[in-house]
Amino acid sequence: MGAPITLSNPPRVALIGGGFIGPVHAEALRRIGVPVIGVLELTPEMGRSTAAKLGVARVFETLDALVSDAEVSAVHIASPNPVHFEQAKKALEAGKHVLCEKPLAVTAAETAELAKLSASRPKQAAGVNYNIRFYPISHEMRSRVAKGDIGKVLSVTGSYTQDWLLQPTDYNWRVEPDGATNLRAIADIGTHWMDLAQFVTGLKIERVLADLATFHPERQKPVGGSETFTGSAAAARPTVPVKIVTEDYGAVLMRFTGGARGVYHATQCQAGRKNRLALEVSGTEGSLVWDSQEPDVLWIGRRGRPNEIMQRDPANLVAEAAEISHYPGGHAEGFPDAFKQLALSMYRWVGNGSEGPAPFPTFADGHQEVRICEAIAQSHRQGAWVEV
Repeated sequence: MGAPITLSNPPRVALIGGGFIGPVHAEALRRIGVPVIGVLELTPEMGRSTAAKLGVARVFETLDALVSDAEVSAVHIASPNPVHFEQAKKALEAGKHVLCEKPLAVTAAETAELAKLSASRPKQAAGVNYNIRFYPISHEMRSRVAKGDIGKVLSVTGSYTQDWLLQPTDYNWRVEPDGATNLRAIADIGTHWMDLAQFVTGLKIERVLADLATFHPERQKPVGGSETFTGSAAAARPTVPVKIVTEDYGAVLMRFTGGARGVYHATQCQAGRKNRLALEVSGTEGSLVWDSQEPDVLWIGRRGRPNEIMQRDPANLVAEAAEISHYPGGHAEGFPDAFKQLALSMYRWVGNGSEGPAPFPTFADGHQEVRICEAIAQSHRQGAWVEV
């Protein structure tokens, strides 16, 4: 199995945001012995509710109060996308380590500024929560591609599909425009796919051709709002009609460095798909296929000899994958474990003096993803290929 869960000098974390994903951060941190000492929400009342739910002692009433608190050494940002820039920037400038949910910000101008600020502070961890990298099979695939096990990469294909916004009565803040790219399915879940594709192959997306669709030009917004993944709330509360400009579906053709081709689609309107990322990497000597809903299984395709099914087992994984696999084979590791492994990787790097390349998705990676999103939005508007 992987290395034991130990941190010699764990940080003290303040959490911003207590919706769907904030509690996932809190749980992951507690599993590695990192205390969450305070929370910040949209209002102090919401903060007190989140603090009570998570068993956190303190509630910060303002962002300035949080970043000026000497007891806080790291900040996890799980708030709505448009406020990521201000929160990440102030936390970095205050000397805090930062782990931000994706997207890092809503424009490439903002992410460029954050990436530059992070680069000027090399001892501070500045990560973006592309947690799907931290499934052990993701690391296994990356290693196999890097050592040439499937030959030269020819194509990368797949999808990210969900169904929680299938009906026009399904509503969440994520369907609202951000005032920048106004992307939703692509920016919300598609960026996870694109980050993983680039991580696994070691290639960068250079050009894109995109087609986006909004299936529900009007949705029913529940009075008082709704939570992510809670399904339709319209039957329970009064609603108001809202015009929708963000996409329910996006398909993207891609060209990667080295000449590899790619295509994927992302949608939150596919019935029965709760949260499924599928990735296929095809090379001259073989192919690798992974499905996040079967996270412990890697399909290895061959020509001229039998295909293989590999079950995750630390005893059989490459060293990099075994390091982030803490349970024996047959004991499934999934979504919460990926959060744990990303945070553990980040804070071990800090504990080791922030030496060497960061082993987690950085603000530079977050900047790359927003640049791709801007190119996708431009491509859809123009109906043409666009350089990233």
